[in-house]
Amino acid sequence: MAVWDQRRSFWTWGNVGDEPSETHRKNAAAEISKRRGIEVVPPPVPSLKDVALRASRVEVPARLSGYVSTENSDRLLHTYGGHGLELLKALRGQFDNPPDAVAHPHNEDELEAVLAWCDQQGHKAIPYGGATSVVWGLNVPDDASSAVTIDMANFNRIIELDETSRAARIEAGVFGPDLESALRPHGLTLRHFPQSFPWSTVGGWVATRSGGHYATNHTHIDDFVESVRMLSPLGWWESRRLPGSGAGPSPDRMVIGSEGVLGVISNVWLRLQKRPTFRATAGVVFPSWVEGYEATRQIVQAKLWPSNLRLLDPAEAEQSAGLNGKQSLLIIGFESSEVSQAANIHSAVAIAQDHGGLVEDDQIAVDDGSGKATGRGGAVGAWRDAFIGVNAGVNNGLGLLTDTFESAITWDQWPQFDTHVREKVGEALRETKGGSARLSCRFTHVYTDGPAPYYSFSGLVTPGGEHEVWQHIKETATTAVVEAGGTTTHHHAVGRMHRPGYDKQVPETFRSTLKAMKANLDPNGILNPGVLID
Repeated sequence: MAVWDQRRSFWTWGNVGDEPSETHRKNAAAEISKRRGIEVVPPPVPSLKDVALRASRVEVPARLSGYVSTENSDRLLHTYGGHGLELLKALRGQFDNPPDAVAHPHNEDELEAVLAWCDQQGHKAIPYGGATSVVWGLNVPDDASSAVTIDMANFNRIIELDETSRAARIEAGVFGPDLESALRPHGLTLRHFPQSFPWSTVGGWVATRSGGHYATNHTHIDDFVESVRMLSPLGWWESRRLPGSGAGPSPDRMVIGSEGVLGVISNVWLRLQKRPTFRATAGVVFPSWVEGYEATRQIVQAKLWPSNLRLLDPAEAEQSAGLNGKQSLLIIGFESSEVSQAANIHSAVAIAQDHGGLVEDDQIAVDDGSGKATGRGGAVGAWRDAFIGVNAGVNNGLGLLTDTFESAITWDQWPQFDTHVREKVGEALRETKGGSARLSCRFTHVYTDGPAPYYSFSGLVTPGGEHEVWQHIKETATTAVVEAGGTTTHHHAVGRMHRPGYDKQVPETFRSTLKAMKANLDPNGILNPGVLID
């Protein structure tokens, strides 16, 4: 199958073609200069050939030399994931701890050979997909004496397609766009769209327990997995392909979300569905945040299962959808491959209206299979354009610090949770960024028993002081989220970033059990150390 353009940018989110132009960067700098009252100049993008790296600390055996590289360019491009602070370091030419080698196995025999070499020599082995981790999930540990990144991009095939059962066996290195392109001629789709979709891989989705953009029902990759094949130093781990089973704890559930600490995923069987042809959308405006989330709760508990049920708080709705700063916006979307969604959208809108929601007739769009565009006009369209059109690298290096944190909490705890988090994080923002600070929230996923709030913060800092400011805010947010009863991460994985919150969230008996499993599968502790467990 065709392979997605993998020329990944080393200093901004996405591929080289997604990088902002120098004109865009200069315009962004001019805007920030006005806000700061001093001139801000975009830092130059370094040439990769001019970046000096630490010498490799491994000697690659001749039998592996055809697919294991110690070239500086390869090591440099595999140093970081996609978090803003990592990309900022890259822009500044700071590659202090690159991998010592990068393996590019083409098949399972080569994968076995690489992992065996790492295990025998004590090289830390870091599985690598699309490098979209925003939680420091694929970095070389500071205390590692040597490390090898295992890039799975050559595992890029759909091995088998079962149209009868609507499932496919897919190799771990298949990128999202390639997967959907291959399924399209069969009238099928996975319909799993994390925000990283263009640049992330199937194996990465499973390893990090990714969440897609669909707000209800099938949200996490968990919902799609039939079976997983994974290689550990102990050997192969492969579950039986089944639609369901009551036979003890699920082997797949142990692999999903394991983040490379138990093994390297080779391929997975994933459940598919027919491509949708019926769609309906609506944008509902509420006088307040409270009325908005009460309506959202009622809609999801009615079990209408909208594909999109995204609630924006007043700050988010003002910035991205053009509302007045007091109103919240609920974006509702339905889709189906079989039946009209007109009745569902009108049922959801009626519930919203019962809770004070306002919606004009022209803000309700229904497509009964004609291909008519939905969700493109009004406040919904404005939000969509702002969301999809974000150029992540345009402000890199300009002293504008932006980041997010997300959680999930039950409905009964939600109001108190939101109040607590806003109070604590707001205080930290005021301490560090004064009047330039901004904090907003939206629901990315909604369950019958609770929402998944996704908070964004931003503000101006002195260039060079980004990490110190970010760390204070992030630590405050993590503490506040866990104190208030939420999960430390909903769909961004744990990595090394969320370890402190994760350690507080899971029972000690579970952590010790996970350590015992790792000790059995990986007795020399080479696989992605520091992620999830020590």
